[in-house]
Amino acid sequence: RIRTRRLAAHAVSAWRSSLHVRIGAITMVVAGTVVVIVSLVLFSQIRTQLLSVKQQAAIDQTQAGVVYAQTEVVGIAAGDAASVRATLDRTVQQLLTRGGSAGDFDVVMVYRTGDTERPPVVSRPGIYPALPGALRAGVEGGGQYAQYAMVPNDSGVPRPTLLVGSPVPGGASSAGQLELYYAFPLDQEGETLSLIRTTVAISGIALTLFVAGIGVLVTRLVVDPVRRAAGTAQRLADGQLEERMTVRGEDDLARLATSFNAMADSLQRQITQLEGLSQLQQRFTSDVSHELRTPLTTVQMAADVLHESRGDFPPHVARSAELLHEELDRFERLLSDLLEISRYDAGAAVLDWEPADLGALVGRVVDGMSSLATRHGCELRVTCPPGPVVAEVDARRVERILRNLVGNAVEHGAGRPIEVTLAANRTAAAVTVRDHGVGLTSAEAQHVFDRFWRADPSRVRTVGGSGLGLSISLEDARLHGGWLQVWGQPGLGAQFRLTLPVTAGTDLTSSPLPLRPTIVRRPGVRP
Repeated sequence: RIRTRRLAAHAVSAWRSSLHVRIGAITMVVAGTVVVIVSLVLFSQIRTQLLSVKQQAAIDQTQAGVVYAQTEVVGIAAGDAASVRATLDRTVQQLLTRGGSAGDFDVVMVYRTGDTERPPVVSRPGIYPALPGALRAGVEGGGQYAQYAMVPNDSGVPRPTLLVGSPVPGGASSAGQLELYYAFPLDQEGETLSLIRTTVAISGIALTLFVAGIGVLVTRLVVDPVRRAAGTAQRLADGQLEERMTVRGEDDLARLATSFNAMADSLQRQITQLEGLSQLQQRFTSDVSHELRTPLTTVQMAADVLHESRGDFPPHVARSAELLHEELDRFERLLSDLLEISRYDAGAAVLDWEPADLGALVGRVVDGMSSLATRHGCELRVTCPPGPVVAEVDARRVERILRNLVGNAVEHGAGRPIEVTLAANRTAAAVTVRDHGVGLTSAEAQHVFDRFWRADPSRVRTVGGSGLGLSISLEDARLHGGWLQVWGQPGLGAQFRLTLPVTAGTDLTSSPLPLRPTIVRRPGVRP
């Protein structure tokens, strides 16, 4: 049973993965069905025609025998029983020697006088009892009839036989009747039909295999270039931009290869241009960030002096000093984020792995964001396991991710409670940050981690972020080998989920917390 299951699984796998197998099987089934139908029709026509010829020859021979017997038995009614028997025996033997075009046969002659039936004269014993009653009744009624029946041979084995019976007119008086029956065995016709059946079966199987082979061959001629194109496309996707297809001939497949190569050339040029632009953009961002660091430090020092002395200034000057100080702090955070992004783009970001209690880390983040939540009228609700949740992470980067998530929830939470949940299993730990604010559409959720993206560009930031927080958070999560995902629905808020492996370097397969909240309010219902 196990072996059968393995063979079935292998067959299903071959059917799904191989176009050759599917085309060959479908072609074989279709060709086999057509061959079977044609063979049945052809065999039926041959059988009908063969039996029709046999029956016509048998009827002709019977009619000739009736004419001969009519001349031999004239005046038979005037003789006694012995002379009648002798006349019938002689007639049967003469009929056997005359032969005919219908092949081998046996003869039966029956003589009746009134209600008395004389013993029949037969050329071979056992034939007369096998004559069907319907046939005898029809002949007794004065007509000529033919019928197929199973008649035993010399060994007593039944075999198909064509029986033809006819009365012999003028062979008896008005008080008696003479009947003549011919039995034509169908052994030769059976052998012929068996040979035809075998020939048709063998020819049908050969034709089916031939057609299936042609289908597989033609499919291979078409599929092999497609497979080569698929392999070339896979290598192009893996970064081998110099890969090209070999062009042979001038047919449709050659034009396909030419078009594919032209597409690959275009993609290579565009990818090269994009790589150059990306490198230029990364270099520009990094250079500008570093170059702005020095003058920003100088301006920041001057702004700190003005901010500390704002009490000596007129009110409008003091307020300007405060605004300058706040905007310079925001500018400094933006420069820090740009430098961080440039490190990710350059592949220079590294992790400082160490075992850390994620519960304590979540607590520090919530404590640090509590004043911001209070200003926005939000309540931070934290749910953590009773014991410590230890994972090998870069605590600084994970804390930055959580600060960004909580700050984003406060920004868009519309003053409603913010739920922070921590859970873990044997392989992964997860933190979800849930708000009940304006929410996200599916289209907005696809862009929420884009750099500088905002759902509503006209909306003013109140938290004062740089627009790079979620982008950096996503890169931090990927650097850990983790996931950062978002769910949202307009009017029902949003939920971000951070999933990290407990052991550094392991691959994630699932998360201990669902991305979609368990209970979702209906639209229009306020919490």
